[in-house]
Amino acid sequence: MDGTPQELELARRVREAVLAAGYTYDAVAELLGPRAHAALGRNETTPALRRTSGGSPAETLTRLFLLQVPVTRRDADRALPGLVDAMAVAGLLTTSVGQVAARLDLRPYAAPDAAGDHDLWVVSDLTPGLDGSVSRVGGDHVLGISPASTSLAQLTLRHPVGRALDLGTGCGVQALHLAAHAGAVVATDVNARALGMARFNAALNDLPAIEVRDGSLFEPVAGERFDLISTNPPFVISPATGERLVYRDSGLPGDQVVEHLVRRAPDHLADGGWCQILANWVIARDQPWDERLGGWLDGGCDALVVQRETLDPAEYVELWLKDSGHHGGADYAERYDTWLSWLDDQGVEGVGFGWLNLRRVDRAPRVELLDWPYAVEQPVAPAVAAWGDAAALLATGDDLAGRPLARADDVVQETVGAPGAEDPETIVLRQQRGLRRARTADTVEAALVGACDGDLTVGQILDALATLLDRDAGELRTAYLPVVADLVAEGFLRPASLSRPGSPAG
Repeated sequence: MDGTPQELELARRVREAVLAAGYTYDAVAELLGPRAHAALGRNETTPALRRTSGGSPAETLTRLFLLQVPVTRRDADRALPGLVDAMAVAGLLTTSVGQVAARLDLRPYAAPDAAGDHDLWVVSDLTPGLDGSVSRVGGDHVLGISPASTSLAQLTLRHPVGRALDLGTGCGVQALHLAAHAGAVVATDVNARALGMARFNAALNDLPAIEVRDGSLFEPVAGERFDLISTNPPFVISPATGERLVYRDSGLPGDQVVEHLVRRAPDHLADGGWCQILANWVIARDQPWDERLGGWLDGGCDALVVQRETLDPAEYVELWLKDSGHHGGADYAERYDTWLSWLDDQGVEGVGFGWLNLRRVDRAPRVELLDWPYAVEQPVAPAVAAWGDAAALLATGDDLAGRPLARADDVVQETVGAPGAEDPETIVLRQQRGLRRARTADTVEAALVGACDGDLTVGQILDALATLLDRDAGELRTAYLPVVADLVAEGFLRPASLSRPGSPAG
């Protein structure tokens, strides 16, 4: 696919056909039912094959593209009237006597926005490894919708912006999301096949605001600034041996591609603009992970870095050798040993995976590096926005004692102690949404949080507690105003107007 005018016109016609066929995410999920749909998520097609034998256009398209089995030419023509030959010329299908098979994946997708889910379709290379088959992908393989792409979509802020950048777009999944709330979207990649598919997908989804550019990292947007950058770069940490898989291998050693993005992002962000990165990073043998990544943050940006998972080197190598289809191959053990030896020589103790959220500011930045492998609410973007609100509030230097604050409406209190005891042994404040943080509290902190309803100022509440507890009001303020700042930073307390999680960040 090369994005010619003829192909873009074909994309428009394909859109009409899939809509007419009812080939949408929700319709396919209903067609398959929960059991077959879940099995397909595990790359198993047998239950879905049993559910799609009726020959309807939606069933035909599901079998053709999602299950990757040939269909009859008659059924293909019914599902894609007048399009089969043109799609074969464009490389989406292949035809033989009486049969049609898919050469590319054409997948329905549901993207949430303020008005609810809206239907999208994504063209990419076929999913490898269905039904346990061994399938090695080529160096220019174009990945489709994946756990990484959906994770980044759930992380990315969705407030309206002027210009957005999808750096390393692949088939364009993030660009499709961004186009729903950005005035203009630039999507970049170095893979020519990916660029062609991204252009086709923009046309397929009637999104003319997406501009696709060829080039590495920030080179295609030199001198330009954006209100939002969303990127899932080729972050796999591997030795420069064997064939490079462009969708995951940057060609730079270690995690230098991620470091480069973090250091350069401020130069491409408008004031208040965000850069959000899904990535791997090295956990070095002789340095804490947060200290190492903190060294990449040169200033100019608030930063919330969340380490979601860590893998030991052996687990990491196994994961990515399976991803490339080498597991069980004749050279598997040799590749495994080479990769593992290289990581050991580089002093890699483990590999971290997580999120880097940067916001350009014109003040002293606020930085938090958090190891958080626990369950979070998805999408997590509203929690990132709330963190940004808190950072902006704390950066003003305002006296929190004079501010009315409100308890976030997802905060609950848990107590542990003997039944009937006058005081609990432990008090825990716990968030039910967002990052779902928890913190232990004493009775004063718990009472303070409970009294914050947006009416009284923090100082008035502390003074009332001092009277109630027969303590010195000045000492109580000195002791607990720093605690209030922590409660704001962690999202337990918010300005009264932003007490509900998910208020858009400025």
